[in-house]
Amino acid sequence: MSKLLRNTPQEEAAIARGIAADTDTFVPGDEQFEQMKPRRGRPKLEVRKELVSVRYDVEVLEAFRAMGDGWQTRMNDALRDWLRTHRP
Repeated sequence: MSKLLRNTPQEEAAIARGIAADTDTFVPGDEQFEQMKPRRGRPKLEVRKELVSVRYDVEVLEAFRAMGDGWQTRMNDALRDWLRTHRP
């Protein structure tokens, strides 16, 4: 069984001095460190969308789905076009 050997405080200090003396060492600031963090999920949209449950005629859904991927976006665009001429 192998035993983990930790650095002594003196060894850690020597390592830190070596890092500080190295001209190629880059220490990011808080803002730069935040930018390096991996992003999870989809990027935030400029225009926020809301998840709703809605019922449409089967024929309407079939027609939009038949157009292939992006059918929900096209349906949203069609509703937006309709709103341009049908404001309450």
